[in-house]
Amino acid sequence: MMLANRWWGRKKTELPAKESSSKWSGIDLRAYTMVLALLVIWAVFVFFTDGKFISARNISMLTRQMAITSILAVGMVLVIVAGHIDLSVGSVAGFTGAVAAVLQVWYHWGTMPTILATLAVGVLIGGWQAFWVAYRGVPSFIVTLSSMLVFRGGILLITKGVTVSPLTPSFKFLGEGYVSPLGSWVLATLASSIFIGFVIQARRSRTKYGLPASSLIFDIMRVGIIVTLTGVFTFTISSYEGLPIPVLLLIIITVVFTFIANNTKFGRHVYAIGGNKEAAVYSGVNLKKVNSIIFILMGALAAVAGILLTARLNAATTNAGNMFELDAIAAAILGGTSTLGGVGTIPGALLGGLIMASIDNGMSLINIDYSIQTIVKGLILVLAVAIDIASKKKN
Repeated sequence: MMLANRWWGRKKTELPAKESSSKWSGIDLRAYTMVLALLVIWAVFVFFTDGKFISARNISMLTRQMAITSILAVGMVLVIVAGHIDLSVGSVAGFTGAVAAVLQVWYHWGTMPTILATLAVGVLIGGWQAFWVAYRGVPSFIVTLSSMLVFRGGILLITKGVTVSPLTPSFKFLGEGYVSPLGSWVLATLASSIFIGFVIQARRSRTKYGLPASSLIFDIMRVGIIVTLTGVFTFTISSYEGLPIPVLLLIIITVVFTFIANNTKFGRHVYAIGGNKEAAVYSGVNLKKVNSIIFILMGALAAVAGILLTARLNAATTNAGNMFELDAIAAAILGGTSTLGGVGTIPGALLGGLIMASIDNGMSLINIDYSIQTIVKGLILVLAVAIDIASKKKN
């Protein structure tokens, strides 16, 4: 029954039929508001940039820019849903990216060994944090705040305070490469087919368990809109270079983690812990094991983000990953993840990541000072949390 109660990651207690039927791929009515807000943001930037904001080149750059934030946000969803917070992801991404650059430039490692070693470092960092949170009972806020400071200093230590570059062409391809236009259309067709399959499977699942499903017309309209948007996006990026490799990796990670959240025992336990920790314990959930896996996965995703960031910049810099934790947390919350735990969705985090990246990209195009950009993002985070708390009180 728990599987039937969620659609694309939204997990919560049984809802009345009227409310359940209003969900769209795990994103509730709040997400419709976020989509509308995104359209308004885009319209504003299109106006002030004379259409440059939606040029093929800028859309390609925008999606590449959002990929790193969204990868971190994917892991942050699991962290926040379970009732934790991770303030270290930006520093860990910067540190692991610096590790990759040092191995490539100073020790002349090949691309694949460098990637594997960097991922291993990310997993070890996640395991270190998991030890303190899961087995020593130290609040995640304190543990990750400590790690944020430790690994920010670690970047300076291993790079000796200098920029480390250049990387090998094969490593740079991870951050700067593209899937060919033809390959982009093939992937778009495959993605659309998978989405249609998800919608059909969701209807069958709800029918099987005797739960109300949305109307057939609504599902047809939803599929039509998603497929159309996918086609428009693919046409746009194909007219430039094709699908950026970081975006491809983001799509793969999203699909994998959506499956983990929706269709595995681990995913169910994560949402159970966030919804009611005491009830989860009485149900036999191993809190230490689940919390450990959450932080290990977060460490691995931070390493992936660090690799892509270093590859995109073709260098490791001392301020790499600075304030990335703000963007990741804001993206997760904007996408519907509750700060109170128990509710969240992986695809929603992508929506939040796109909003944050759009604001960054648009304000840069119209030459707004970086200090103002930071203020705006901070205010957006406060507003998102306020909306989340207000919706919780209403429910």
